[in-house]
Amino acid sequence: MTLKLILTGANMSDCIFCKIVEGEIPSDKIYEDETFLAFLDIHPVNPGHTLVIPKKHYPDILDAPAPVLCDLLQVVKKVAAAVQKGTEVQGFNLGVNNGRVAGQIVPHLHFHIMPRREGDGYKLWQGRPYQAGEAADISEKIRKAI
Repeated sequence: MTLKLILTGANMSDCIFCKIVEGEIPSDKIYEDETFLAFLDIHPVNPGHTLVIPKKHYPDILDAPAPVLCDLLQVVKKVAAAVQKGTEVQGFNLGVNNGRVAGQIVPHLHFHIMPRREGDGYKLWQGRPYQAGEAADISEKIRKAI
């Protein structure tokens, strides 16, 4: 399997996370039930960085049915508490990258649980204030899209 295939997600049979679910690729499993799997990220932000995925293939958060997302968040909560306790950190970030432009490398819905320590060197995104009238314009566009 080439990296290009992983990145483009040509089909489910090429999905690295689906191969992990099927046991074709090894992983350091943290949690598993009938529907979900949690395992260590192979390129962690900090030790204990864990991915939580549905076993069924959904390319991203917009493709997953609401009941799956509700159940997935319950598992994320359970695993995040264990990651925080097990790694003895003060907090964690949750991340979901949706689409390649947003940094989603593997096109299979997944949550990142990234343990955080004071002084670990990571910072959040830098925001910028809205220009005059920009917030009203964009909020109107978003409301119309709902």
